[in-house]
Amino acid sequence: MRRILVGLALLLFATVAVGEPRKPATFSIVAADPESGELGIAVASRFFSVGSVVPWAKAGVGAVATQSNANTTYGVRGLNLLERGALPKEVLDALLRKDDGRDGRQVGIVSADGKGVTYTGKECTSWAGGRSGPGYAVQGNILTGEAVVVALEKGFLESKGKPLAERLLAALIAGDAAGGDSRGHQSAALLVVREGGGFNGFTDRAIDVRVDDHADPIGEIARLTRLGLVNDTWNRAWAAFTQKHYADALPLQQQALALAEKHATGMLGEVVYDYAVILKANGRNDEALAAVQRAVGLNPKLKVQALRDKDLEGLQLSMVLK
Repeated sequence: MRRILVGLALLLFATVAVGEPRKPATFSIVAADPESGELGIAVASRFFSVGSVVPWAKAGVGAVATQSNANTTYGVRGLNLLERGALPKEVLDALLRKDDGRDGRQVGIVSADGKGVTYTGKECTSWAGGRSGPGYAVQGNILTGEAVVVALEKGFLESKGKPLAERLLAALIAGDAAGGDSRGHQSAALLVVREGGGFNGFTDRAIDVRVDDHADPIGEIARLTRLGLVNDTWNRAWAAFTQKHYADALPLQQQALALAEKHATGMLGEVVYDYAVILKANGRNDEALAAVQRAVGLNPKLKVQALRDKDLEGLQLSMVLK
């Protein structure tokens, strides 16, 4: 019996393996903010872990979304061509030229200076198509209709003036509200890159959040993106602090604190703690002492760290941490 079951399982696997390849039916936006130096992608799909397939970006270079019957080499190759000075349309032409599967591909490309282009192969499952303009390209396949990419575009354009991550999120939410993937929900991802944007400045990944499998991936990616915005601002403040640019660090940490109080109460104690450290570095000892007290109140486990922290030396911590 066990051999029969194994044989049936192998037969089923073989049937799936030789069938139609799964396509990451997707709606996405690639975008650039030349003023801030940020590039990013937001994507959602009824496809497991779409963030492991579609988004590719490099600070100072560009961003690529490769989807439908995705050719993931478009990501690395596209960014390499952009880095060598090719325009997005030239990159697109080069990627498609020698690809026998081009008719099943869909791709969006934007360069660091804001030029955008989108492509939808004639064999992509309907509804499929895209739009592009200065600073962005939007595209999708197996959608409920063209209204989805129209909404993606509108959500991005109408959020002008906000940080790029917020604009990408606004586009994604709008596209989903307009119908999104006709098969339903499963995963989403949002990526923003900026030169030195990663922790301690060692990478360009300022915000990199993914939802691989969730009943409400749009709601969850929205929550994670807001946490990402807190973390990114906090990272920028801490980078300034470690470089001894204390006056620059303070307003950034104040901004991170305001965001954390609104969107990230779970890590508020740690944000307040680093606010105390930065206040102390700016000579504002009384405020720093009060901030340490608040941080420990939010997370009592920070007390041991505070009493040993050389960045807080000179504060009368024993007076408030009892």
